[in-house]
Amino acid sequence: MASVKFGVGQSVTRKEDDPLIRGKGHYTDDYASGPVLHALVLRSPHAHANFTIDTSAASKLPGVAAILTAEDTADLGVLPCLFNLPDEPFTAPPYPILSRDTVRHVGDAIAFVVAETMDQARDAVEAIVVQWKPLPAVIGLNNAVKKDAPQVWPDHPGNVLFDTSIGDKAKTEAAFKDAHAVAEISIVNPRVVTNYMEPRAVVCEYDVKREHFTLTIGSQGSHRLRDILCENVLKIPKDKMRVICPDVGGGFGTRLFPYREYALVAVAARKLRRTVKWTAERSDHFLGDAQGRDNVTTARMALAADGKFLGMDVDLMGDMGGYLSTFGPYIPHGGAGMLPGLYDIQAFYCRIRAVFTNTVPVDAYRGAGRPEAAYVVERLVDAAARKLGMTPDAIRRKNFIAPKALPYTTATGKVYDSGDFAAHLKRAMDIVEWKEFPKRLKAAKKQGLLRGIGLGSYVEVCGTMGEDETAQVRLDPNGDVTILIGTQSSGQGHQTAYAQIVAEQFGLSPERVHILQGDTDVVATGLGTGGSSSIPSGGVSVQRATRKLGVNLKEIAADALETSAADLEIRDGFVQIAGTDRSMSFADIAKRSSDPSKLMASEAFNSADGTYPNGTHVVEVEIDPATGRIRIVNYVIVDDFGVTLNPLLLEGQVHGGTVQGIGQALMEQAVYDLNGQLMTGTFMDYALPRAADGPSITFETHNVPCKTNPLGVKGAGEAGAIGSCPAVVNAIIDGLWREYKIDHIDMPATAERVWMTIAEHQRRHRL
Repeated sequence: MASVKFGVGQSVTRKEDDPLIRGKGHYTDDYASGPVLHALVLRSPHAHANFTIDTSAASKLPGVAAILTAEDTADLGVLPCLFNLPDEPFTAPPYPILSRDTVRHVGDAIAFVVAETMDQARDAVEAIVVQWKPLPAVIGLNNAVKKDAPQVWPDHPGNVLFDTSIGDKAKTEAAFKDAHAVAEISIVNPRVVTNYMEPRAVVCEYDVKREHFTLTIGSQGSHRLRDILCENVLKIPKDKMRVICPDVGGGFGTRLFPYREYALVAVAARKLRRTVKWTAERSDHFLGDAQGRDNVTTARMALAADGKFLGMDVDLMGDMGGYLSTFGPYIPHGGAGMLPGLYDIQAFYCRIRAVFTNTVPVDAYRGAGRPEAAYVVERLVDAAARKLGMTPDAIRRKNFIAPKALPYTTATGKVYDSGDFAAHLKRAMDIVEWKEFPKRLKAAKKQGLLRGIGLGSYVEVCGTMGEDETAQVRLDPNGDVTILIGTQSSGQGHQTAYAQIVAEQFGLSPERVHILQGDTDVVATGLGTGGSSSIPSGGVSVQRATRKLGVNLKEIAADALETSAADLEIRDGFVQIAGTDRSMSFADIAKRSSDPSKLMASEAFNSADGTYPNGTHVVEVEIDPATGRIRIVNYVIVDDFGVTLNPLLLEGQVHGGTVQGIGQALMEQAVYDLNGQLMTGTFMDYALPRAADGPSITFETHNVPCKTNPLGVKGAGEAGAIGSCPAVVNAIIDGLWREYKIDHIDMPATAERVWMTIAEHQRRHRL
């Protein structure tokens, strides 16, 4: 059957790749319906300052159509923060579309220049006169919470947005009193810059007669952007705006948010009655787009003599930057719920603080709090093993939640429904030939190299977007099928994945299944893409809508074939009487139906319970002690994603996320000086992993179907970025511990940092 060839579980090649690799992709910056005006943002060179602005001279320059300042956007709402604490609500400080008289990070927007050409806009930006009065700035979490630190917001003393906790403090304190030993770590999860391949861009057309905006934006979800821009910022009815999303060159969470420029082009287009385009330069991305991670954490584990975990105590601070991005405060708070990891930890407590600094705002970045949590617990588990003289695999097996204990409710209220954690650990260790590591260690020593091996066993939560994701599946006149859905692909392969779900039911080849997404006038509703939710939620909706449409098609065919619908089956795009050669093609059914509503079906699904992908990464590294250079020589991943929809797409997702994690572990970091200047604001200073930095990865699945998801899937888009950081850093520390008894290094473990760590250790031991 064709469904076997193209259906669920098959390695169907991505149907969307051909136009992209041939240069026929259509991105936002490619779009222009006619002559357009070009826009640039004037950004603050100071991390914290008061200012006055004079645009009079710049406004008179040739080609300048408009210069917007805070005065021109005074009637707009602020960018909203969509998260708050349920029991201890905080008051979010205003995040204005343009700053009026005070800036709070380098890159803060103070003016929006619109001109006939980009060069004319640039001339006008340089001609704007700004009088600056610099104010004290605070950079870094530990500095921000000091007693006399400069204040980012006067209404938030101590620079703390909230200071809350989860878990049972008394129970956890009791566990530590009974402990045989305590393992403790203090670690930094460094700030990173997303650096998707395609910088953000937006084009706005304004229809004067209809008082209607059409925005073309490469994003992770058109409906969410439209709703926030209309309801919170522009204060207009939602039917006054259409948002279209063309091809998107990467998202990683950071492209989900309603940035300032989207409202600014709308204001400018309405004022000028012209189409306005803004396209970010890479420097705009570094200074204007939400950044990721940036946690400082101290964690302790109470241990029994046999290695059993008795309790876990965590103190977590998350950097918010100078403003609250859309989901910024949720990231440390939501991520903290995953801190117990895969382990049976009965007593748990975590203090969580969200802290302001004079830096670019921080928000979701591939994994959104779950990578930070996995990094903490997996570093801590290795520290516990060293504390007790156990091997890292033995202490994990000792404390893993057993399959017979599932479903298991963690101390933070997460319910793990399925999995076999010891099994994927064992399989990964077998593939990497763990028992043979001493031989490889000995061979490396002969070459003057250190060798380390590390584990990262992770779990994350996916698919919880909070609302229904609706899919409409319709039969086209030519017998093809079109899916309308509000998820948004930014490189994941939705066109192929959804087509396979249809193929499983109808037997159509992927070329005959078409996906419409990213247009609020065409697709009625949509949650966008985030939290690895597209297949766990959208995939279920597509499956159910396809089945529902199949019932309709059988009813139409039954009437034409003069038989019962119960005697019909759907194969290869035909409805046929089982066991006979009598059939009707989909195209004939489309022509025969007198009721258009019978040729389409809609279904919705909300993955409210979430899904819990999990797995083990094993990494082996060689370290040159003379230079600090690290080389990954072996990388194995065994994951549990419940059910594999497309092995080829899945492996690509895992590889991509893993290399992002390797980048963070070994080289990526957004570095600010004490004045708030971003020292790594270009690719000359901010290192990204190249092809040569990505090792050959051996990848397998050890799937246990999810019991709370109708497809059995668990989500996979972020998993690679979650297991990789702890596995890589644990491998590095393993190598340093074996040779020098060095038990700590922070990310990124650059060659310089490794060399300096070794040199400092040797210096101390010479004294």
